[in-house]
Amino acid sequence: MRAAAYFEPLRAMVPVPRCELDYRDPFELLIATQLSAQSTDAMVNRVTPTLFARWPDASAMAAADPAEMEAVLRPTGFFRQKTKNAIASSKILTERYGGEVPARMEDLVELPGVARKTANVVLGTAFGIQSGVTVDTHVFRVTRRWGWHKEKTPEKVEAHLMKLVPRDGWSDFGHRAVLFGRYTCLARSPKCEECGLRTLCPVGRGEGDP
Repeated sequence: MRAAAYFEPLRAMVPVPRCELDYRDPFELLIATQLSAQSTDAMVNRVTPTLFARWPDASAMAAADPAEMEAVLRPTGFFRQKTKNAIASSKILTERYGGEVPARMEDLVELPGVARKTANVVLGTAFGIQSGVTVDTHVFRVTRRWGWHKEKTPEKVEAHLMKLVPRDGWSDFGHRAVLFGRYTCLARSPKCEECGLRTLCPVGRGEGDP
C-alpha cells in the first residue's frame, strides 16, 4: 500500500494538526517540549503555568534556584534532570542568542535535553520550518502498524518518513500522527472499528497484530 493513500483519510480524521502543549512563544514551547519527555502533555500543561509565572523567559530561568524549580517540575518525572536541562538551556539562550530561541536545527540540538524530536516540534510549530518529521512513541507505533517501515530507532524512522511524506507537510503529518496514535490507534486496544484508515491498515484488515 502506498503511503500517499493514507494522507487524505488521516487528514479527515485529524483535520486540525496541532501541538497539545500550551505555549505563548518559542521559549515556552521549547521548555514544555523538554518537560514532556517521559510525561504527558496534560501533566506538562498543569505545571507550566506555575513554571512560566515564576520564570517567564530565558534570562529569568537561567538564574533560577534549582531546588525551587525541582519542586515545580516534580510531577513531570525525572524532575532533577529536567531542571538541569531547563536552566542550562536558558543560560545558553541568554549568553549566545540574546534570550531568543534560534530557528536552526544545528543550534537547537546543542541545547541540553534537545534532540531532533524536540527541535522538530519547535521549528515546525513555532517557526513553520519543515526541518523533519517528529517521531515520538505514537508516530513510531502507528507508522509501523501501517507497514511503512520495520525500523527500530526514531532516527531511522524519521529518515524513512521524510522520504514518504512531502516536505511541505512534515510538521503537520507529525502532529496528525501523534493525535491519531493518542486517541484512535492506541497501543493496546486500537479503535479499529471507528478508524477511517481501517481498510488501508494491515491491523485494521486483520492481517497483523496490534
